Amino acid sequence: MNLPEGIQSRPLTLDDAAEMAVLVAAKAQADRDGENFSAEDLAEELRRPGLDLERDTISLWDGDRLVGYGLARVSQTVVDVDRVQTDGAVHPDRRGRGLGTELVQWLIKRAGELHTATHPEAPGVVGAGAVVTNTGATELLTGFGFEPVRYYFDMHRPLDQPVPDVAVADGLRLVTFDPAYTKELLDAHNESFSDHWGFTPRSLEAFQARVVNSRAFRGGQSYYVLDGDTIATYVNCFEYEAVAEATGVRELYVGQVGTRRAYRGRGLARAALAKVLAEAAQAGYQRAGLGVDADNPTGALGLYEKLGFTTHQKFVNYQLAIADGVVHS
Repeated sequence: MNLPEGIQSRPLTLDDAAEMAVLVAAKAQADRDGENFSAEDLAEELRRPGLDLERDTISLWDGDRLVGYGLARVSQTVVDVDRVQTDGAVHPDRRGRGLGTELVQWLIKRAGELHTATHPEAPGVVGAGAVVTNTGATELLTGFGFEPVRYYFDMHRPLDQPVPDVAVADGLRLVTFDPAYTKELLDAHNESFSDHWGFTPRSLEAFQARVVNSRAFRGGQSYYVLDGDTIATYVNCFEYEAVAEATGVRELYVGQVGTRRAYRGRGLARAALAKVLAEAAQAGYQRAGLGVDADNPTGALGLYEKLGFTTHQKFVNYQLAIADGVVHS
């Protein structure tokens, strides 16, 4: 890497989570992206299956201060395209000095290596995301040839507003999470999202790490519509305590909403979400939040708007093509 004088690079380690949290908090304030995570949240992210810290991450240091980082994640499975997802950040007070350029070059190279090593038989792309308020990231990515392919809305809903009382159909019932549901919940998730852009089925290990065993998961605030032992619809909820620390607002984040195909068109997601919102208000949450694909094929955006959610921020997913391990713009 061609780094400015005084900047050193090395892979990330679990011990870096506290410094990452400082950088992420500065980024959230500068970019107004709402992405507030604690050191414990970030350490959990670094421990998730499939991420080789030594080979798939990079960090930039000015002495003992973290000023930038990047990581690349390979897909466990491929449906149509091998999307190697990347993430990275530069501290706001160090932007415009070439650190972002060095990070993106490193991530592109590593993404090509991961694609060649894991899924060379499939078309490959490097994926990256940016909030629209970070114009520097947009210019950096498009300068490397990345193209926008998907748009996502971050939505909020105050919980002091009335919540509609929506009943489920006879024979179905609303329940909260129980660990015994984990495998059925995974099956429902993989089926429900199988027609969504960019989705690849999750393994049980990855699903447990990212969802039900996550420190932010709130099973008591997550609701499912059951048809016998089958999960027809599910709403998984999370609480990131760093959000309340940064904003003073206690938020329940709706991480995943899904309905199996055979149960769509019956208002089950609306009923489950209405229950989530009502119970969250009773539990002392002040706001609900969620993210949605602007082109979600199930009409999720319209559902959320009817329930009182409004767009707070916008994000763009970019990608760059890989062929034979080489990235092509």
